[in-house]
Amino acid sequence: MPVRAEHDRTVLAGLLGRDPVLHAYQLGDLDDFFWPYTSWFRRGEEVALLYHGADPPTLLAFAAPSRVAELAVLLREMAPVLPARLWAHLSPGLVPALAGAYGMEAAGPHYKMALTDRARLAAVPPAGVVLGAADLPALRRLYAQAYPGNWFDPRMLDTGQYVGVREGGEVVAVAGVHVYSPAYGVAALGNVTTHPRARGRGLARAVVAALCGRLLDGVAHVTLNVRADNGPAVRLYERLGFTRVADYGEYALTAHGR
Repeated sequence: MPVRAEHDRTVLAGLLGRDPVLHAYQLGDLDDFFWPYTSWFRRGEEVALLYHGADPPTLLAFAAPSRVAELAVLLREMAPVLPARLWAHLSPGLVPALAGAYGMEAAGPHYKMALTDRARLAAVPPAGVVLGAADLPALRRLYAQAYPGNWFDPRMLDTGQYVGVREGGEVVAVAGVHVYSPAYGVAALGNVTTHPRARGRGLARAVVAALCGRLLDGVAHVTLNVRADNGPAVRLYERLGFTRVADYGEYALTAHGR
C-alpha cells in the first residue's frame, strides 16, 4: 500500500488511539487548536505527522518496536516530499529510513513519560495560579533567564493550562503544556522551569502538581518528553508519579543536495 496524505481525523484518531501514551502529541494535534498546522501521512496502519506550527517544521514518527519496520517504509516514501530543513522526533530504529535523504544531527536520546501513579501526585502539595495573556511579558523574561532555547508558543496560554508562582511582580516558576486536548483525552507537559534564584525550594514540583491536578479534570492521559540526560528533571517527574514508557531521539535534518 503506497503512502498517502490522510485528512480524516476519525481514521487518524483510531490508529493513534491504539497507544494514546506513545502518540499523545499526535492525538493532541488532531484538536482544532492544532489541526490547521498539521500534515498527516499514512501507509496502512502507520502514521507520521509533520507539524508546521514551529520553525523548522517538526516530524513526529513513533512506533512500538514490533512495528518500526513498517513505519520505516512510510518514512522512506515520505522523504522526497518533506521540507529541506526540519526537526524530527523518531522512535529507535527509524534513523536509517531518512539518513539516505538527509544529514542528521542528533540532539540526544529522550524519554516519553506518563503519569501512572496518582497517589504519588496527591502526596505533593500544589502551588501556583493560572497564568494568562497578561503574564506573557513576565513569562518571556523567565524563559530568557531560566530556559533559553525552549519551545514556547504564546497561543498555549489560551488553553488556560499554565500555572505559575509570582513573586515581586515576576513569575519565578511555571509549568505549562505543549499539547492539551480534552476532545482526544491527552495532555503533554512542557515549558517547566524555575528562576535560578528560586531553585531548591520545591517550586517546580509544586507547580507541576497543581497543573496535573487541573489536567486530570479534562484528560485521561498526562504525558511529557524529557532529555534522558536530564537526571534532576527525570527524578522530579518520577517523584510526582510519572513513569518512563518509551524512548525516542530528536534530530536536526538537512536534505542532501537541496
